[in-house]
Amino acid sequence: MKMIRAIVRPEKVENIADSLASAGFPALTKMEVYGRGKQRGITIDSIRYEELPKTQLIIVVEDKDVDKVIATIQVAALTGHFGDGKIIVTEVEKVYTIRTGEEGL
Repeated sequence: MKMIRAIVRPEKVENIADSLASAGFPALTKMEVYGRGKQRGITIDSIRYEELPKTQLIIVVEDKDVDKVIATIQVAALTGHFGDGKIIVTEVEKVYTIRTGEEGL
């Protein structure tokens, strides 16, 4: 299993969530976060924003589904401008459902 974390523009979240659900991946966790990328913030007129609001989406999927989920997020999140975000993939050892105690997705 893999955990996919996507840090994206807040205005793209609903589009990404809808696209993931349509692709068969309705479950996700969403968190509001702040950060900056390589450009280290943004300057608009005379105002410098060091950190920008982003949304982090977390989804855990079977290994066979990773490429499909990544492609779905990339298409749904793309604006073509700085700040579109990042996708991070990490290994997941185990998953448990709290209500049932069942192991696995």
